[in-house]
Amino acid sequence: MKEPDDQDTDGGKSDGSKSGGKQSRKPSQSASTTKEDDKVLEDTTDKTITEGEESYLEDDGSCGEHLEGSSSSSQDDYMESIGESQYMETRGPAAEESEEEVKKKISDNFFYDYMELVSMPFVTPDSNIPLDLLTLVYPPQLHIHSFGYDCRKRANLQLLDNNTVMYVAGNQLILLNLKTKEQMYLRSSSGRGIGVIGVHPDKTYFTVAEKGVSPNIIIYEYPSLRPYRILRDGTNLAYAYVDFNNSGTLLASVGDNPDHTLTIWNWKEEQPILRTKAFSQDVFKVTFNPDNEEQLTTSGSGHIKFWEMALTFTGLKLQGSLGRFGKTATTDIEGYMELPDGKVLSGSEWGNMLLWEAGFIKVELCRAGHKCCHRGPINQIVLDEGEVITGGSDGYIRIWDFETIDTADSVDDTGLLEIEPMNELQVDKNVQLFSMIKMSDTGNNIWLAQDASGAIWKLDLSFSNITQDPECLFSFHSGAIEALAVSPVTYLMATTALDCSIRIYDFASRIPLAHMKFKQGGTAITWVPRLVSYTGAQIIVGFEDGVVRILELYDPKGLTIFAGRKKFLDADLHLKYVVKPHTAQVTALAYDRDGEILATGSKDKTVFFFDVENNYKPIGYISTPGPVCQLIWSTIIHPENTLLIFCENGYVLEAPCPIIKEEVEDHHVASYEMQDMRTKCFHFSSVKSKILRLMEIERRKKQKELKEKEKEERRKQLEAVMGEDGEEEFQSEGEEEEEEEEEEKPLPGIFIPSTPCHILCGFYSGPGKFWVSLGGYDSGFLYHCEFPPHDKSSDIMEKKDEPFDFRFVENTEHNPIQTITFSFNQDIMFCGMQDGAIRVYILSNNDLSLTNMENYWHFSIHDNNYGCIKSISTSFDDRFLVTAGADSNIFVFSIFSEFELRELLKAKVPSPRLGMETEPIPEDIDDPKAYSIENARRKREHDKLMKEVEEIKTRKREQLRALRNQFQKLLEMNEELPKHMQLKRTDFDIDSKIRAEMNRNTVKKIHQVEKELAWEREKHQLGLMKLQRRFRDSLQSDAIVVHAIQSEHKLSSYRLVKPSKYSRFKRASQSETVASKLERFDKEGSRIKDSLKDIGGHMNVPEDSIIEKGKQFRPKTLSQIMVENEIEKTRKLMLKAERAQIKIQQRKQEWEELYKSRPAEDYEDPKDVQAIKEAQVYMGDFNLKTAPDYKIPEHMRINAAKKEEELGQLDSMTYSKKMHMNKCILSLRDLKVAVIEEIQCLVQELKNIQSVLHISKHIPIPQIPQIHPDEVPEKRFDYDEKTLQAFKQQLMKNKDEKPPQVEQTGSAAQGGGFLRLCSGKDGDLTTRDSLSRSSRTLSLSLDIPKIMEFEKADPTDVELEIMKRDEIKHVYMQQYLTNRIQELMVTFDAELRLLRHQKLKLDTQTKLSDLHHLTLFQEMLLLKNFEKQENILQERVNSLDKEQQDIQRKINEALKDTEEKKNEIIRLQDQEKALYAGFQTALGENNKFENFLIKVLKKRVKRVKKKEAEGDADEDEESDESSEEESSLESDEDESGSEDEVFDDSICPTNCDMGLFELALQLREKRLDIEEALVEEKKIIDNLKKENDILSKKVKHVAINLNTAEEALEAYQHEKQQQLNELLVVIPLKLHQIEHVVFGEIPSDLSGTLVFSNHSLRWLQDRIAQLQEENSKQQKLNKEFRERRKQLIREKREMSKAIKEMKETVCQLMISKFGRVIDLEALQTLSVNTTLEELRIKKLRKELLNAKEMKIWEEKIAQVRWELMMKTKEHTRKLHQMNDLCVEKKKLDSRLNTLQNQQGNAFQGLRRADIVAREKVTELIQLQAERIMALKSEIAVLRKKGGLILPPIQSPQENS
Repeated sequence: MKEPDDQDTDGGKSDGSKSGGKQSRKPSQSASTTKEDDKVLEDTTDKTITEGEESYLEDDGSCGEHLEGSSSSSQDDYMESIGESQYMETRGPAAEESEEEVKKKISDNFFYDYMELVSMPFVTPDSNIPLDLLTLVYPPQLHIHSFGYDCRKRANLQLLDNNTVMYVAGNQLILLNLKTKEQMYLRSSSGRGIGVIGVHPDKTYFTVAEKGVSPNIIIYEYPSLRPYRILRDGTNLAYAYVDFNNSGTLLASVGDNPDHTLTIWNWKEEQPILRTKAFSQDVFKVTFNPDNEEQLTTSGSGHIKFWEMALTFTGLKLQGSLGRFGKTATTDIEGYMELPDGKVLSGSEWGNMLLWEAGFIKVELCRAGHKCCHRGPINQIVLDEGEVITGGSDGYIRIWDFETIDTADSVDDTGLLEIEPMNELQVDKNVQLFSMIKMSDTGNNIWLAQDASGAIWKLDLSFSNITQDPECLFSFHSGAIEALAVSPVTYLMATTALDCSIRIYDFASRIPLAHMKFKQGGTAITWVPRLVSYTGAQIIVGFEDGVVRILELYDPKGLTIFAGRKKFLDADLHLKYVVKPHTAQVTALAYDRDGEILATGSKDKTVFFFDVENNYKPIGYISTPGPVCQLIWSTIIHPENTLLIFCENGYVLEAPCPIIKEEVEDHHVASYEMQDMRTKCFHFSSVKSKILRLMEIERRKKQKELKEKEKEERRKQLEAVMGEDGEEEFQSEGEEEEEEEEEEKPLPGIFIPSTPCHILCGFYSGPGKFWVSLGGYDSGFLYHCEFPPHDKSSDIMEKKDEPFDFRFVENTEHNPIQTITFSFNQDIMFCGMQDGAIRVYILSNNDLSLTNMENYWHFSIHDNNYGCIKSISTSFDDRFLVTAGADSNIFVFSIFSEFELRELLKAKVPSPRLGMETEPIPEDIDDPKAYSIENARRKREHDKLMKEVEEIKTRKREQLRALRNQFQKLLEMNEELPKHMQLKRTDFDIDSKIRAEMNRNTVKKIHQVEKELAWEREKHQLGLMKLQRRFRDSLQSDAIVVHAIQSEHKLSSYRLVKPSKYSRFKRASQSETVASKLERFDKEGSRIKDSLKDIGGHMNVPEDSIIEKGKQFRPKTLSQIMVENEIEKTRKLMLKAERAQIKIQQRKQEWEELYKSRPAEDYEDPKDVQAIKEAQVYMGDFNLKTAPDYKIPEHMRINAAKKEEELGQLDSMTYSKKMHMNKCILSLRDLKVAVIEEIQCLVQELKNIQSVLHISKHIPIPQIPQIHPDEVPEKRFDYDEKTLQAFKQQLMKNKDEKPPQVEQTGSAAQGGGFLRLCSGKDGDLTTRDSLSRSSRTLSLSLDIPKIMEFEKADPTDVELEIMKRDEIKHVYMQQYLTNRIQELMVTFDAELRLLRHQKLKLDTQTKLSDLHHLTLFQEMLLLKNFEKQENILQERVNSLDKEQQDIQRKINEALKDTEEKKNEIIRLQDQEKALYAGFQTALGENNKFENFLIKVLKKRVKRVKKKEAEGDADEDEESDESSEEESSLESDEDESGSEDEVFDDSICPTNCDMGLFELALQLREKRLDIEEALVEEKKIIDNLKKENDILSKKVKHVAINLNTAEEALEAYQHEKQQQLNELLVVIPLKLHQIEHVVFGEIPSDLSGTLVFSNHSLRWLQDRIAQLQEENSKQQKLNKEFRERRKQLIREKREMSKAIKEMKETVCQLMISKFGRVIDLEALQTLSVNTTLEELRIKKLRKELLNAKEMKIWEEKIAQVRWELMMKTKEHTRKLHQMNDLCVEKKKLDSRLNTLQNQQGNAFQGLRRADIVAREKVTELIQLQAERIMALKSEIAVLRKKGGLILPPIQSPQENS
């Protein structure tokens, strides 16, 4: 691992460096030359920064004292300041100015020197020990490699870039490259450890917050790793958390115990901005709000606190608000997240999320069914890309919807809200996620996770189809490493811890090789010596449950390769032996020097010995006075082989090597305990106080000698100077000094602690002598002790022994030596300290008496608080030192210099033994309660004793059984005797009266009890009947509880009573209406479906025809294309004309609609009018019901009847929902019954199948579920004879049942051995054999007929195949039936859970409905009191309203009649005008009798058709209104009335047309009729007007009375509403919903409060702003519209002018082009001559049709020719066949004749046969030649017919 060197800056920069607190104040100079200004700046900067700081002394001791004093004083002052005020104010102006000066003088390019800051090893002064005695250098180019990290430290995994992470390991900060696995490290500057680390948001800096007295925060630059800034005095002892703000300008830090100081830093200027005490308990975390950098949040033990940087009149302050848990239990908070709106989402210990708002819990978020979001604490919550990500200790990562969480609110009193995650990921089993960081790869959602179980994971949270599985990048121990062992032959080490894992490392190559998991944690480990395992391949491990396992390490690549094996690792572990010698954790393991005996020590105060050579056979054990902590065998230099045993409670024993006995049976021995061991015991007694006393005496003695020496020199000087006077003066000074010496302090007293101090470690120094290190009070020394002689009579517990020598160990008063090891030559002693430091003493060769321990080398490597070194060991060649600490870290040191390690070292994994892969693996001991070998032996002896006792009991029972049998035989003999000689059964009784008396007493007591209980019986029976009438009869359905099959869930129905009287009258009709509607919808739906089907069927026909036409498609001919082009051209011209005409019509229609839609000048939009009216009525009128001016709207008025109806509807709805739920539950119960019946059938079928199958192929038969009694309450009191009999048998069984006997189990160590090898259990084998035999018996019994019939015949292959198929079928059916049963159970449980969720929702609704029911009932009672008076008022209002409506109806009818009469008058006037116009037309022009005829027509004639009085009245009462409606001709008639008497209208003048005269008379009659009708109509209108006036007056009076009645009713309604307001209405509210608080508390009097929904309130508040905004918008729009109107008017004028000009231009163009103005519309709609075009197209089509027909006939001719050719060809082929048959027949005839004539010539020789064959060939050739000629002639003939070339004719042979 690389370590950053002291890097120099570039030539152009002034990168100075500052020293740390413990080093020199002078900064290190840069190697490159800089300018003078830069030097001056550097010097002034150094002076400014160090100004005011304490000076540092060069003396180490004085420096330490000075630091302690300053630290304590500053801590006291700080705590006092915290106690005085809650907040720390900012400094004064002068201080601020000085700080500004400091800030200006710190350069951005300033860096400290890393080598001056880093902690270095301590070496005693004036010693020859080199500083690099142990170097963390391995290999040479790297400095360190850590095999662990503090996985349980908060935020101990940080990302610097995509390839580099950093974490803390002990006193080191590790920078790990994820790709190359290369590590770099930074050491702690304080040497006391690292508290926490953090990374800048830009990844350019990272912080290292130290531990120690007044630790610093060092900020390093990345990637240069140079110290950039140092923040001092932020806490007392350690930092707990640091965090940058989002911009990276501020840093927040919080301290650990005891101060918990929260500090905000301006880190670039190294100045604190704000500081305060965060909390009184542990603070885990502090973060800035990413959206508001002035807000912070801290959380910790039992609290969460919200901070804000507030600017007050006294300056900037940190104001904190502690979160109130309220009803929620107080919890430690590890993970939280700030939301953008200021709310905070935090985790809890039980796994739910808490949403905080304004310092209170708004809602607690959980999963469905009130399940926790995580099982265990939520350690981190992150907001990423709009999703909330949580990681918990349960190993799950869950993704939640941010919107759901942000808007979450509680819905009930529980304060819980159920939500479900969108996605979740289980990283792995036994994973405890502690923190996560996201990698900054673009497009990827990759995270790194810190696992508290010791791993680093790479996680893909994209949740897509290509999401990668979680990848474990590194895996280490979690928790303290309990033990470490190093291989005796190579660079391998083995470690174990309480995380139940064993790990093997190659510390030379820095590679983890193998690990193995067990169910219990390891506590001790030792590498088996080479005397036992020469290859060094075995490891022995002790576990916390007392088990000892021997593991064998091997290289799996050396095993025999089998097909299908996975990829081999570099090493693997194999379990070889396992034994359990102890009942508590094993603490020590040791092999003797000869490798023959293994000793194991435990906390159960025993040491067990095993014979290694005899397969680790147990020899025995000895008891110790205390828990064993260490075992050491004597080396070869000792004359005897002894075992040194260290006990924790101060006892040290020396046991001789046990004697290994010969192979003898020891089953008779009851215990392994060895009583005759001559052990020596040393009980340590504290001598530290004596040593301190002796040291004080020695110090005083030396001081006195020094004073005597000084006194003698003083006397000599005085004598030389003063003579005798000097002697006198010297004597007087001596007397004064003697008086001062008498005042010396007394010596320290002798103190012995009451509780013995724990022994930590020790080792042999010689035969019978040893060194020991103790903790507690006796720490600080190494004590040299010697065993006293063995004395049997002495009591070990009472003896006290003291060491005979000691060695003072410097600076170990509170830091004792935890473990000790030596180099191979025993010239170096390595000590592991309690604070994680390593101390090395250089000794003389084999100097175990430790004569020289003054000089040492000391270096802190593990964590100083919890990194106690558990094990320390050197490699087999003393090149390396390995340490393992309680902080999960393992470090490797090089003991030699760096130059000796240039060669690359690598460990060699032992090869596997021959035949290892075939060895059986021993059965492991997984049960922690398993017997140890001692307990197993004792159990065996106990079982043996119990067996003997049982045998005695059995003999006694046999004797009793024999006596019973003898008595039975006597009875049988008595029965065999003749009756007169038989004894009665009562004769065998001792006294016959006793039995009779007992029977009589029993009957008597029964009758007496029945008499005594008769009255009670009748009383309870009547009470039962009353209860049934009161409760049971009104009950419609009882509660039914349905239980799930595979879980504990259950569902109960409602106990329903009969419906109330309010819900009996309406629900049936409504249900019928709903049903009828549903039926109508179903019918309509079916009809629509049928119609759609019909439509679909019809639509399929053209689709098929289209497909067929597509199949018959052929390429178009040229003529077709021409016709189609012509048709298309004509169609386009016609279409163009049609489009033009349609366009013209559309344009005309648009103009007409546009003119029609043109509003009038006074037009108003009805919507606007309605909106204005509503605004006038409702604007600002949001009165409460309690307001004095509140008016109840008509639709909201309610009476008792409506309330009863509402109450009935509520009851009916509740009843129907409950009834529906009960039916669902009952159906579910019936479903369960059906499921159970089906399961029973399936189980029976499964048993039938298993009766045929072999038992080895059986699978467990599922258990048949049962019906619980509460599922069938109707059968609760039903019973039958069978039930009573079963109950009786159960009582008898309970009565006769005896306590179970102790099981007899055999000892685990039978035959002298103790190892559980891989072998089957006897019980299992017996069971299997018996089951197989029973299955064979069953199969034999099933197949008896077949066996009897085919007893001797073996099954054939077919039968075997059939049997095999049947077996496969049965196995399949067995699995299928089992799966079916499981499916039935799972399906039923799913249905039950679904219905259960529905019922829970319904329960909530029913509770709310009950509350609503109570309110409605109270309102109904109140309304009934107001009902009578309200009805009276309402009837008056209704009558007046009805009267008003009637009058208004009459007024409307009168107005309607008036309008009709006016229209009639207009019609008559039009007729009169038409009459005059027609007569004028008949007169013609220039008629000289025109005036006469017109006078005749207009003459007034009085006609008596009605009463004269009426007629006169009508003439006189013509009003001025009707004068305007009379015609002008009538007025002329009035003017010329004086002339009526001059002419005579009865005689036609001479030369006047008689027809015109008669026409004039006729038209005058018509005129008179019209005038009379006009007069009549005017009279009617006048009457209607009078009636309308009367009705108008009357309606006004009625309206006044109606308003009065409505006001009275309104007043009564208001009074009723006030009474209703007095009723108490229950509204469930949560505390966070109550916003009416006084001084932060809810007032006791809530009478003045209002229950109002937040949504409506916010809407009203928002509506004010909206209305103001709308008002301004409307004003703006009004102004814009006015401007727009002006602009439109201008545009209209301009457009009119433009239209006029365009019309003139168009006319000019038409005249110039056409010579006249034409109609453009006619021109546009001009089309082609359609007739001509149709004829032309018809001609083309006819030609095309003829061409097609000709082509068809040509194709038919060709087809006929082809058929003729094929027929001819077929005829020719058949002729050839006939010819061939005739030739063949001829040949056969000749051959037959030859055979008949020459039957005896068959054997005349081969020559004749050849001749016959030759003749056959010749004939064949001739035949073929003839056939060729015939074919040629035929071809020639066929060619002449049509010129067609036919295909060649095949020969008959080819055809065949």
